[in-house]
Amino acid sequence: MRAAVVQMNSSADVAGNLDAAERFVRRAAADGAELIVLPEKWNLLGPGDVIHAGAEALDGLSLSAVGTWARELGVWVLAGSIAERASDGGKPYNTSVLVSPEGEIGATYRKLHMFDVDVGDVAYRESESERAGDDVTVATAADLNLGMTICYDLRFPELYRILALRSADAFAIPSAFTAVTGRAHWDVLVRARAIENAVFVLAANQFGQAPPHYDSFGHSCIVGPWGEVLAMVEEGEGHACAELDLGELARVRASVPALANRRPDAYRWPEEAPV
Repeated sequence: MRAAVVQMNSSADVAGNLDAAERFVRRAAADGAELIVLPEKWNLLGPGDVIHAGAEALDGLSLSAVGTWARELGVWVLAGSIAERASDGGKPYNTSVLVSPEGEIGATYRKLHMFDVDVGDVAYRESESERAGDDVTVATAADLNLGMTICYDLRFPELYRILALRSADAFAIPSAFTAVTGRAHWDVLVRARAIENAVFVLAANQFGQAPPHYDSFGHSCIVGPWGEVLAMVEEGEGHACAELDLGELARVRASVPALANRRPDAYRWPEEAPV
């Protein structure tokens, strides 16, 4: 399968974001991509009140547009994430959606880990305006088993090991990874998730500034199961494509069979994590 990651500089302008996303999806499809991954909050990026006000149902404007593009182009689109309106009217979910070439929703994943951190002089409290999901999701896109995750999930390797043990061939990591943490951690973490599980990683990131304090790192990339960067968009908006050779995945797993050599009988979770 030929896959693409899209890098955007999204804002609170939904119409403008949709226009940009369509442009990049069409370019990636013209480049031969069969699976196209959009970044986190590709359709709406802004402060918590804006996210809440702009939350959509899964059959809303944004995903309906993605369905139209996917059907017309005959491609799979991983609609990075959108703010999904909750049925109770409360906090929305941060939801990633896989759309099939028929324009139908094939799978959904609601972000498990809320970005409640202090980075530099900025305090992020995602849980104040969004709610966490509860389920781990491996979707099927043609012959590819795709483990679905979002941004801050990248720092929780146990999630990715579970996805690998559930037969994921690739991980999707749509993100709005900050510039501060990105410079220090993005490349290391993305490549580590690929290496330790012998999978492909499709990491589509936001780039640049957006109100009120967002500054995203970019460097969207596709990484192979040996940890090599196969394609990258360093700065600015755009897309990058690479072939996902499942035969290479099998060869790497045969060479370094870390998944097969696990010792689950010896592993014990500590009762409390250090603070």
